[in-house]
Amino acid sequence: MQFHLNGFRTGDPAISQPATDLAASSTGGSLPQEVDVLIVGCGPAGLTLAAQLAAFPEITTRIVEQKPGPLELGQADGIACRTIEMFDAFGFSERVLKESYWVNETVFWKPDATRPEAITRSGRIQDVEDGLSEFPHVILNQARIHDFFLDVMRRSPSRLEPDYSRRLLDLQIDNTSSHPVSVKLERVDPTHEGEIETVRARYVVGCDGARSAVRKSIGRTLHGDSANQAWGVMDVLAVTDFPDVRLKALIQSAGEGTIIIIPREGGYLIRIYVELDKLSENERVAGRNIGVEHLIAAAQRILRPYTFEVKEVAWWSVYEIGQRLCDKFDDVPADEVEQRLPAVFIAGDACHTHSPKAGQGMNVSMQDAFNLGWKLAAVLRGQCPPELLHSYSAERQAIARELIDFDRDWAKLLSAPLKTSETGDGVDPKEVEAYFVRHGRYTAGTATRYAPSPLTGHSTHAGLATGLPIGARFHSAPVIRLGDAKPVELGHVAQADGRWRLYAFADKTDPSSASSRLRALCDALADSPSSPLRRCTRPGADIDAVIDLRAILQQPHRDVAVEALPKLLLPRKGRLGLVDYEKVFCPDLRSGQDIFDLRGIDRERGCLVIVRPDQYVANVLPLDDHVALAAFFAEFMTPQSPG
Repeated sequence: MQFHLNGFRTGDPAISQPATDLAASSTGGSLPQEVDVLIVGCGPAGLTLAAQLAAFPEITTRIVEQKPGPLELGQADGIACRTIEMFDAFGFSERVLKESYWVNETVFWKPDATRPEAITRSGRIQDVEDGLSEFPHVILNQARIHDFFLDVMRRSPSRLEPDYSRRLLDLQIDNTSSHPVSVKLERVDPTHEGEIETVRARYVVGCDGARSAVRKSIGRTLHGDSANQAWGVMDVLAVTDFPDVRLKALIQSAGEGTIIIIPREGGYLIRIYVELDKLSENERVAGRNIGVEHLIAAAQRILRPYTFEVKEVAWWSVYEIGQRLCDKFDDVPADEVEQRLPAVFIAGDACHTHSPKAGQGMNVSMQDAFNLGWKLAAVLRGQCPPELLHSYSAERQAIARELIDFDRDWAKLLSAPLKTSETGDGVDPKEVEAYFVRHGRYTAGTATRYAPSPLTGHSTHAGLATGLPIGARFHSAPVIRLGDAKPVELGHVAQADGRWRLYAFADKTDPSSASSRLRALCDALADSPSSPLRRCTRPGADIDAVIDLRAILQQPHRDVAVEALPKLLLPRKGRLGLVDYEKVFCPDLRSGQDIFDLRGIDRERGCLVIVRPDQYVANVLPLDDHVALAAFFAEFMTPQSPG
């Protein structure tokens, strides 16, 4: 974290200076008549989007919520490795890691072959494969994640706060207006109950859950079907002699169904998913009048011969398994994409729903918002044309479809009857374990890969960085920061600030040499009229304000002369013209983790890895293909200067 760029100041450096011309958002006050972005819903997707847009005080953002205040007890709790990588960009990954339960191993239990009425451990595996991420899979109450995002918003230059107790009544679109979306909201707080507010917005984003009013207002529908299978879930404090109660456990019984144990943060609380009865066609689980005592009794039967005594129930619910998906995530019909621009978007449960088994719902919802947030900011700040916004639905709907297919197969596998020696039918418990291992990258959130598009290049030069696939998230690795010899993770330089990253992996030549491809790239970026750094950055702004260049050298950090580096790698920034010494990195040879080997970088030629603001690899190019680099950004970015 860098600070003091524009002068020394005391206090917490994580709290940004407030925008001087900002009319601060205040809960309880009236909403403005016009905003740039109106977010409906303070769930994980809405708060992710609000936290990202709060970084830009020139964008007027408001987030409204029907509930009277912040969430106190969350339903979702599983946080994938990829999601914590995103949290690091927002600055609170350490808080999550400190409070959460870490899922290090998963155990599998099945009926005992000699005593089918009892269960026995059948397998124990590492939860996340080695090297998949620098972060673990963790468990933490969703309400705490909300708290962290709210802190980001409060500390931002915008000082953004949600406006609670607002219910959406109506949404209309007039594409002839500069603020085409008109939204009517009813206040439901006792002091102002019944008052109607009308807000006109450039863009509206519905993050208002599976019964989304925003989705209905644009005529979108969730399509899919239910598995007619009821499950219960409860967070309990219990005393048990089951030996794996503090490990994630999947337990399949001979005739009583399946439970999943998820230890929770704090050392004592556990979550248990309980398989309940099959539902009849068109039957709803609410009609069964299932109480928490049914869940407790089912868990006790499945855990035999172990005892399970519940001392306190913190929360419980019953639900039906279902996977549903919208055919599009914005208001533009598929056959009008060439003629219309989107003004209303939906994210999270508003456009896709999952079963809780794979732990994808909250994680995928936040990734939706992270994808959309930087695009809205780029358009509203004049960096990209509004046509860019079509890419949100195109990218995220395809990813949601893949994840729903995976989730459907996994949920079906967990609910299938076990194979027995008598019938030979059903699922072998080892098959469940093998499926879990085989699809671990889905549950870790790292399987997402965007298809080629203007934002994501083709694999023409993918061989230059085989460990950084184009379209996949940028896989971090340990490095040594040259300026201060500090061991860091390279991926952690990417903050949720809307900037693109250029990671220039140097060729073998000494970077101080005239024949260095890295030096030639820096010269071109600094001086060429076609340089995207020059063309995409407004005059007078810092050179890295839009596209942030970082260099990774092959030499040990003690063998590099900082003063001999290209000037672009020691840029002068801010009102005082201070030098940024944090642009250059070297392999972490002391730990034996050379990033060039870990990520399959071509040592002879090096390469340039372009990374999007949402941390996904956009392209891999040769260091010396300056024309292709300029053409890539020219495809979707608006020139800010003549170059």
